Amino acid sequence: MNQDRQAVLYGLGAVALWSTVATAFKVALTWMSPLELMWLAALVSWVFMFVLVVKQGHLTAALRHGWRTAAWAGLMNPVAYYLVLFAAYDRLPGQEAMALNYTWALAMALLAVPILGQRLTRIDIIAGLIAYAGVWVIATRGNVFNVDFADPLGVVFALLSTLLWALYWLLNARDERAPLIAQWQNFSVGLPVLTALLIFGPGFNWHGWPALGAGVYVGLFEMGVAFVLWQLAVRKVSRTAKVSNLIFLSPPISLLLLYIVVGEPLLASTFVGLILILLGLALQQLQSKTKQEAY
Repeated sequence: MNQDRQAVLYGLGAVALWSTVATAFKVALTWMSPLELMWLAALVSWVFMFVLVVKQGHLTAALRHGWRTAAWAGLMNPVAYYLVLFAAYDRLPGQEAMALNYTWALAMALLAVPILGQRLTRIDIIAGLIAYAGVWVIATRGNVFNVDFADPLGVVFALLSTLLWALYWLLNARDERAPLIAQWQNFSVGLPVLTALLIFGPGFNWHGWPALGAGVYVGLFEMGVAFVLWQLAVRKVSRTAKVSNLIFLSPPISLLLLYIVVGEPLLASTFVGLILILLGLALQQLQSKTKQEAY
């Protein structure tokens, strides 16, 4: 099996796991608050990454270097990003929160202008307009001329999560830490903060074994295994576009699982909005691919 085929298989594994997380979020949040879910998932993910860091012989390096960056990066991811994302899933149907969260790549292109001094191309602007037209369709549930949102705060949380995620990656553009070490260090900073928020907030509550299983699943697979599989895919592939396009497989699978497992009725507005968002992302991907081939 050649490197590219291995990379595609790793990428498909990551996408398959990411396709389940919208359902896992909604199931877990039926028992737990966003803060409780975040704490449990972060703990599981931290243990998983710690085992990998030790197994790969990187613990000494991880303990010595990189903590200055981790001090602020850990507050953004996992603390701020996931708390806001889980708050969005707690208030919105999973299909809406999932679709709105897919605009993070477009948010990154917009934020790169003031942060990295990059320029928006005509394609960037068109892609943004198309994708955020999809956001409007989803937020208004098809009543595009009606500004009376069903849950405006949920929509704000979902869009804020995209800004936090995009901002996190832009500010980490020059991060020289290895990805696995960076993730473990960030969670090492974030976990004590989440623990303190939980202690001085709602406290630790037992919600039963199903809730524990759902939280462990989110931490192990959404934040742990999927991350490792995606890193392997990106590292092995000859051209990033060969695996980056796989992410477009995730939304339809996510919608199907939300319908089957959670029982969410699939709204026509979600389909229309998601198609517009994916069309905007596809234009952006096509532009990136054209630039790479030009070089």
